[in-house]
Amino acid sequence: MRIGELAQRAGTTTRALRFYEAQGLLPAARAANGYREYDEDDLRLVTEIQTLRTVGFSLDDTRPFVDCLRTGHEAGDACPASVEVYRRKLEEVEACMRDLAAVRSALLDKLAAATARPADPCAVPAELEESR
Repeated sequence: MRIGELAQRAGTTTRALRFYEAQGLLPAARAANGYREYDEDDLRLVTEIQTLRTVGFSLDDTRPFVDCLRTGHEAGDACPASVEVYRRKLEEVEACMRDLAAVRSALLDKLAAATARPADPCAVPAELEESR
């Protein structure tokens, strides 16, 4: 299939496919007329890249998965290098979650302190206002 058909079937653009090629992720065989030629394996590579990008992987993070598919494995995460990327990304996500939990805790403390004090420190308390 040509690049336009691959882009359509993968739900992406020809520009993205050319970029993947330039990054060494998507090899492109050339026909005699110079057109790029792709097959179903290339569609699997592009689908793997897109799936990983959707969950926050960088293009560089996708390399072990692409390499794993290129070596003939059924799944891009069938190789140890891919599993290691999963582990590293999971550690990154867990670190972000810890950081966000600390931010959340600090915000809850600040909110509690803010709502515990009078809204207007210059306001006359209601009980004094009634006695006037």
